Amino acid sequence: MATKELKNFAVLPNESKGRLHKETQSNYRNEFQRDRDRIIHCSAFRRLEYKTQVFVNHEGDMFRTRLTHSIEVSQIGRTIARALNVNEDLTEAICLAHDLGHTPFGHAGQDALNKCMRDFGGFEHNLQSLRIVDILEERYLDFPGLNLTFETREGILKHCSKKNALKLGELGERFLNNNQPSLEAQIANVADEIAYNNHDIDDGLRAGLLSFEILNESDFFLEQYEMVCEKCKELNQRQIRHEVVRNMINYIVSDLIETSKIIIDECKPNNVNSVRNSEKLLIKMSLLVEKKHKDLKFLLRKKLYQHEQVNLMTKKAKETVTYLFKTYMKKPELLTNELQRKIKLYDKKQHEQKKARMIADYIAGMTDRFALSECDRIT
Repeated sequence: MATKELKNFAVLPNESKGRLHKETQSNYRNEFQRDRDRIIHCSAFRRLEYKTQVFVNHEGDMFRTRLTHSIEVSQIGRTIARALNVNEDLTEAICLAHDLGHTPFGHAGQDALNKCMRDFGGFEHNLQSLRIVDILEERYLDFPGLNLTFETREGILKHCSKKNALKLGELGERFLNNNQPSLEAQIANVADEIAYNNHDIDDGLRAGLLSFEILNESDFFLEQYEMVCEKCKELNQRQIRHEVVRNMINYIVSDLIETSKIIIDECKPNNVNSVRNSEKLLIKMSLLVEKKHKDLKFLLRKKLYQHEQVNLMTKKAKETVTYLFKTYMKKPELLTNELQRKIKLYDKKQHEQKKARMIADYIAGMTDRFALSECDRIT
């Protein structure tokens, strides 16, 4: 999208706060397009193909992974950004990078790793995403990480404690001052929520963990379901599932766009700083649709995420991650030769802290299948 089409409160690539390490600008791509391309080509992004969204990946290859989820979030985010005339490239980059720091086995893996790291600074996937793009990716001669722009890095960091924010310099200031992120970051955040809810419904129905009868307990789902069935009486179950999910996404996204336009008109931001200094988020659903969305999320938590089969997967995931961490801590000789060499470089005072963080990085980077096979190998 040409920058002349963008609103004055959109983030412009030529007004970026820059990168951690200075680089020569590209002749053919703006700064946020370069960010997006670096994210797509990095190892952490490719590994998302084999990381779980909700269901353990190897249990069914037709279910969504972190990679397919990230692509779907990006599609929703770009639609919203384009409709509001803000920066589509930046929105896309944030959407594609938002899950880079996720462990294997979804939230179950993160919870287990966070518990293991309790005495060593904890583990949080947003901070891990930032750690990946700032430090862990090794692709370039002149700098560590991907050297993304401030604005993309800001969007990746959705949540952050004040303790951690103090360590992040300018990037952490908005958490200390209770400021808002850019509109593009706000869009990426809500696009994630929309995709998560609706695509988990699709996968839950595919897996047989949910049924139309269960989902019809949600007034929102029921109204969309009845509308689809009334409109097309000859559809099979697969077509109904697809059409209902499609309609719900369109309904929420349309409401979000129109509501956000009203809020933006009321608040009248005239530049990026006025967005950041706003007392409230400017990208929001209407109260009615937000309630419908939350009610559906609550139903999914009760009927899907706490389903007996999902609980069994969750238990296995936590046991696997915990076993890997504890075993590596006791027997670092089981780690790769490269990690063993790095661990030996730290003095005794730093040793346990640094070793734990490196092990957490290693486990967080694993795919579901590799974590399971590695657990078998070291048992």
